[in-house]
Parts: sequence; C-alpha cells; structure tokens
Amino acid sequence: MRALVQRVSEAQVTVAGRSIGRIGPGLLVLVCAMKGDPDDAAAKLAARVAKLRIFRDEAGKMNRSVQDIGGAVLVVSQFTLAADTSTGNRPGFSSAEAPERGEALYLRFAQALRDLGLPVETGSFGADMRVALVNDGPVTIWMDSADRA
Repeated sequence: MRALVQRVSEAQVTVAGRSIGRIGPGLLVLVCAMKGDPDDAAAKLAARVAKLRIFRDEAGKMNRSVQDIGGAVLVVSQFTLAADTSTGNRPGFSSAEAPERGEALYLRFAQALRDLGLPVETGSFGADMRVALVNDGPVTIWMDSADRA
C-alpha cells in the first residue's frame, strides 16, 4: 500500500457538495492499495502512520505522533498514487489494486487506525471527491508498505 501523509491543522472531504469527513489537527492520509499487497499491509501501514513522529514537541522538533497529540486522521482513497509516469505523458495505473480488493484494503487501513484508538473520518471509495486541507508546516511524507517488512 502507498500513503501520502500530510500533517494538517484541518482537513475536509466533500462529495456532491456535502461534507462527509472533517478533522481538526491531525493527519490527512491519501491511500492506495497496490497489486500484490499482502492482506496484512493495511494494518502494518496503519501502525507506521499512527507512530510517525511529525508533530512538534516543546522544543519545536518533530518528535510526536498523531497518537501523542490526540489528533485525528482523515483517510481518503486515491488510486492515482499508483501512477506510472516512466513513459509518455499519460500516467498508467496498472499497478493499482482492482477496485473490490482496493476498497477492502482501504477500509481495513481506516479500521486499523481506529483499532489503535485514533478518531478516523473517511472519504467515499471511488467517488468524485473534493479534498480541502490546511497543510501544517508544510509537512508531507510518502510511505510505502513495501519499504519495510
């Protein structure tokens, strides 16, 4: 699985003009299931995201996790994280997981964060969504479950 993690002071996702997920301080996580992801990829990636120390401590250093600060997480599915831009001008998405399994892994990822005690809001898998955020820092981190066993 791939995730683009952004430290935010607030974030919101809307579908058809209606807000379906909104958080204050915490993380906006754009997530994509990739072909070949093992069944435990969602839980492992969620554990890494929850412990990612990108929030400031008293000394101003990035030393706290979203769990440490009592923050929330907005999880939004984004298959375009699987984009292959190595040839031509049009990205290919053949490495993204098929929609049915992709949605299952996306939902497992969100649930794994909840199981870790985090408040989680979500987008709507496969919907045309509008995502608004205030990136705090800015801090944006790319994570891939294949990077670590």
